[in-house]
Formats: sequence, C-alpha cells, structure tokens
Amino acid sequence: MRAAFDIPGGYSRIVTSDDAPALFALLSDPKIYERIYTLPRPLTLEAVSAFIDTHIEEQAAGDGGLFVRLDEGGEIVGYTDIQLWPQWGAGELGGALHPKMHAKGAGAKGAAVNFNWMFEALGLTLICATAATDNIPSQRMIDGLGFTRMGEVTSVRPDGTTRQSLVWEMTREDWRARNG
Repeated sequence: MRAAFDIPGGYSRIVTSDDAPALFALLSDPKIYERIYTLPRPLTLEAVSAFIDTHIEEQAAGDGGLFVRLDEGGEIVGYTDIQLWPQWGAGELGGALHPKMHAKGAGAKGAAVNFNWMFEALGLTLICATAATDNIPSQRMIDGLGFTRMGEVTSVRPDGTTRQSLVWEMTREDWRARNG
C-alpha cells in the first residue's frame, strides 16, 4: 500500500493535502455525509484536512489509503477510503460518489475495480463492507457484487455517536470464482 498511488483503471488517485477544499465540497452534500459513519463530525474544512492527513500517514504505514475520483474536468466526484488490517490479510472499503453519478452503474463499476485491486495488488484474502441499514442503494450494490451478508453491527463514528450497519464479506477465492 505504501507504493500505491493510483488504482488501475483511471478511476482514482491518492489524495493530497491540496484536495481538502474540493473533498470538503463533495462531502458536504447531505446525501453523502449523513450515510457515512467514518467521516469527521462536525464536517469542516479543518476536519477534512485532518482526515486527509491521517490517511496520508496510514498509507505511509501500510494501513490504509484515501483516494479521490475525478471527472473529465478534474473535479472530485468521489472518494475511496481503504482500511487495511495486514495482520489478518483483510481490509475494508468505503467511499461515495457525487449524487450526479448515482443510478448509472458508476459506483458498482468503480467498486469492482477497487475490490479487484485490493485482492490482487494488495494481496488481501478478505474484504469487509458496511452500509447503513437505510442505505438501500449501497446495499443493492454490495449484494450485486456477490458479497455475503454477515449480520448487523453498531458502527461507531469518530465523535462517538453510532449507527446501525449491515456487514458483508468477500474472500479472494470467492471473488476470483465470481469475476474470473
């Protein structure tokens, strides 16, 4: 992960400190912000800058990474947050797309690229995913990608508040069998 600067496929690149204002603008949309428990609360430009800095440190340590997705004009239209647990060969993927990109298959396509990269380039053997119990679009996407529902957990936000989340898992072997 330390050397991973771009996820193949032209979808994303590693975040930089200069991305803070544009990422803050994307995350400020309630359709994104309200559903994602890992985002800082309250959401401010300073909090997003600290969120980026933390992820840059995680990437340097090999424990995670934050990537931004750009449209043709260079605007940030999405982000991918990867958390790694190297001791277990596992990781988690989170993220979101700008609402203008919803219901077009872009999320599922990008997620599939990310999951494949995590299994093949990072060598993970297990990927976990979560979605809020009321986040039906994300649930449909994760189910559609073949992940196995594992139950429900209480996810804790950075500010200590909670939300109920559904949990899914996918093994590398199952991913390869499903996706070639």
